[in-house]
Amino acid sequence: FQGIAPVEYITRLGLDRADFNESGYEFWGKISTLKAGLNFATRITTVSPSYARELLTEEYGMGLDGVLRARAEDFSGILNGIDDVVWNPETDPHIASYKTPKGKRRAKAALRKEFDLPKSDGPLCVVVSRLSDQKGLDLLLEALPALVDRGGQLALLGSGDKVLESRFRAAAAAHPFISVKFGYDEGLSHRMIAGADAILVPSRFEPCGLTQLYGLRYGTVPIVAYTGGLIDTVIAATPMALRMNVATGLSFHPTTSDALARALLQAVQLFADPPTWEELQKNGMRQPVGWEASAIEYARLYHEATAAA
Repeated sequence: FQGIAPVEYITRLGLDRADFNESGYEFWGKISTLKAGLNFATRITTVSPSYARELLTEEYGMGLDGVLRARAEDFSGILNGIDDVVWNPETDPHIASYKTPKGKRRAKAALRKEFDLPKSDGPLCVVVSRLSDQKGLDLLLEALPALVDRGGQLALLGSGDKVLESRFRAAAAAHPFISVKFGYDEGLSHRMIAGADAILVPSRFEPCGLTQLYGLRYGTVPIVAYTGGLIDTVIAATPMALRMNVATGLSFHPTTSDALARALLQAVQLFADPPTWEELQKNGMRQPVGWEASAIEYARLYHEATAAA
């Protein structure tokens, strides 16, 4: 998504040929409109502070990290937010309203019934995602025994890579604690996030991510890879964070199936300690996941940019 085009498009796009150089829009002998934007913008933003730092590296910069490093003083990451009116467990029209753990339990029972999952003492985890390797779902397939062999369950809603669809379909056929639905259903996604104990976001990279924010809002503990905006939005349940009662989820690193399996095992263990798990849920629900703080940051940035123009 770098706006790459052949040199012959310069005239058609109305570009100034004098800017076809390293400081303009030239990119390996072609046009890059993204590079033009990075070079000529007054300020540059992306959707989380950690992703902004990652983009300055060769691993994440996709050939434009040098441009971003040169503009580092003008480059910032501001977290995305969610519509906390649409995503509100007290008023959500897709679910039975809940304000207490009892309401959460009712939503979980209804979700199990909808996915034809049997009762279990383990945590019910959900995935609501595009099915792709970028989202780390191939890693999840390899790590699932750490969850389902210990009484945990998985409900998945998504579409995308047909090979991954086939593999998840086979996993569901092989184990009664795995259930999958393919496609997208807005109402079902709300019911899943409302009824689950945990939501899985094992992405290989994630500029910001929204599903972990939905999880926090609904008391559904995020289990996330340590990357991008997932770093900025989830406080991992380390021993110190648990002692200080500030943890809001679980995080794993490196982004491998073994590390994800360890995080799933930790989730099963924490879930078996209801007071600790409830604190994770409550801490998450206290997090400000709407747009208020981010809107203030954007307004400040735009004020600075216009004042400097």
